Amino acid sequence: MSMPDAITTDKLAKLIGTPRCPALLDLRPLGDRLSEPRLIPASRLLGEDDLEPAQFKRLTGSLSGPVVVICSAGHRRSQGLAAKLRAEGLATEYLEGGHAAWTAAGYPLFDASKLTARDAEGRSIWVTRSRPKIDRIACPWLIRRFIDPRAVFLYVAPGEVEGVAELFGAMPFDVEGVFWSHRGELCSFDTMIAEFGLNLPALDRLAAIVRGADTARPDLAPEAAGLLAISLGLSRMYADDLEQLEAGMGLYDALYRWTRDATNETHNWPTNKPGGAP
Repeated sequence: MSMPDAITTDKLAKLIGTPRCPALLDLRPLGDRLSEPRLIPASRLLGEDDLEPAQFKRLTGSLSGPVVVICSAGHRRSQGLAAKLRAEGLATEYLEGGHAAWTAAGYPLFDASKLTARDAEGRSIWVTRSRPKIDRIACPWLIRRFIDPRAVFLYVAPGEVEGVAELFGAMPFDVEGVFWSHRGELCSFDTMIAEFGLNLPALDRLAAIVRGADTARPDLAPEAAGLLAISLGLSRMYADDLEQLEAGMGLYDALYRWTRDATNETHNWPTNKPGGAP
């Protein structure tokens, strides 16, 4: 039986990738992180110094909404920090069984070493071309939902991407000649899924839709043409790229929930006439 302040791996797995996912804090000790450096998707790695008074105050100030603390096996480190955060007024649970239980259940982990640019607050920084359409919205959605919920995205003129990346120490994406970009017939969204190791059937299904819409191959998925149409419409609704990104987050949230939970569901128009067929 679960403790009142614990969350199970199954329940957390359903929340990850959705807007309802709590802030995830990984407090495993250094030795355990070295033996298994991969993180639970969307989790944020904490150091021992984050528990010191000044840093702890900064940590609590960066949190809003529900929190889940993760340690190696769900014992004193996660339960202790969860209790301390609750004392600060934050709704906080710990992951039952910790990182070990998550791994044993076969849920995905991601390779955080691929994040090579962070700001002073620990947020990953990314830069790409302005006026996004598909990949440049899909990739930020993937990062914020599965890698770094606090990630910062900069949209600049195409010719300035690499210069801005150098200026701010940001990771360029979806431009030619950089690591996070198209590879052969695959688009940048595919590259991120592969490099981070996010092996989820729902994301693979979504990737086919994104690839079809982004590379003019609507035959790859029936939904690709619809994604292209909606994406082009959004690009004309918003002059501000960050406002468009926020609108696009909802679009990809809906697509992900469909690929995860609703691909077998169909819809028709029942007449609801008395005596009619159900």
